[in-house]
This record gives sequence, structure tokens and C-alpha cells, in this order.
Amino acid sequence: MTRIKICGVTTVADAEALAELGVEAVGLNFYPKSPRYLNLDQARTLITALGPFTATVGVFVTGDVLREFPQISQLNLRAWQTYSDGPAVLGDHTPAHIPAYRVRNLADLESIQGDIRQRRPAAVLVDSYVVGEMGGTGHRAPWDLLRDFKPAVPLILAGGLTPENVAEAICVVRPWGVDVASGVESSPGHKDIGRVRAFIAAVRSVHG
Repeated sequence: MTRIKICGVTTVADAEALAELGVEAVGLNFYPKSPRYLNLDQARTLITALGPFTATVGVFVTGDVLREFPQISQLNLRAWQTYSDGPAVLGDHTPAHIPAYRVRNLADLESIQGDIRQRRPAAVLVDSYVVGEMGGTGHRAPWDLLRDFKPAVPLILAGGLTPENVAEAICVVRPWGVDVASGVESSPGHKDIGRVRAFIAAVRSVHG
């Protein structure tokens, strides 16, 4: 069964709805330039609203999470997802690490494989490449390029996923999980729960 992560949640109402719908994970965005940005107090409120059975993933655009967010460990996030041009600097006792990669070509996939061999992350997330942007753009990742990409750790597919195309994406790429933000929103940071329901249904339909 393909796992579902809904990223960029910013409101208590959305958090409660997603927990009720049973999504596996919710992404909390700590990138200050993002319209989905949360500070630590806002994130703490949302984590409480999500309850005990929804995994929380912090999304960071930095190479050194602990230096830029010294209090982040207080949130007890399940995982840290990092967008960075260089290797992430993490502490010895940190949550599961999910490095995110913006993919353009085969050379990018070879680079990911090298990082996996060296760092052995918990999973890798593959996103679309948009100049100057770090995810949440609504642009589709290169599915055909990813068709034969079989990393040694779980693969999470992001980039331009919607209720209308996620079933096709799963059939082509066969990811361990899918990650969506703008594809289920009424506006940046505000989820359209009807589209979230349709997204979940489309993912589940692939598995009968």
C-alpha cells in the first residue's frame, strides 16, 4: 500500500481533518520563504491537533537543522525532510532523515544513489526541479525517468501530484510513498478537504 504524506499544513482544522482521514504523515514547513511556513509555537499546536497516530515530518531548507532551529528537537518530529545543495548536518540523536532531491536527469539519479550509499537515509524524496524553488511548486517530477529508479531505501514521490494524476504516477514510478501539497489546496497552506479525500481514494484505487 502506497503511503500518503500531506505537506504544508498550516491550520488546526486541516490537521484534525487529515488525522480523521487517516493519512500516514503530515509535513510541517519550517522554510521562512514558504507561504506554508510555521514557527515552533504554531507547529506545536498542529502536532497536538494531529493526535498520536499521525506521523509529523519537519521540512527544512538548510544544511544544518540543529544550528538554525536549536529548539526543534522539543517537537519530537517523526522525521526531518531536508532540501539542501550540500549534505545535511544532523545531530547524533535525530529523527529519521529524508533528504529531498530536485531531479532533472540521469546524472541527478546517480548522485542520489551515491548519497544513499554514503549516508543511508531513512528514505529519499524526489521532487521536480524548478529554478529558485524548493518544492511545493505544482510542477510534475520526471516520472518516465524514475520508472527504473530503484534506490536501496524507500522512495517518496513528490512534484505536481493531484487527485487526477496520482494513480498514474504510482503505476509508472511504483514509489513507497507519495507527497502532495499544492495539488490538494484551495490556496497555499489551506487544504481543500474534498480534494484530499479524492487524492486518498485515487491512491487506494491502485491497490484495489
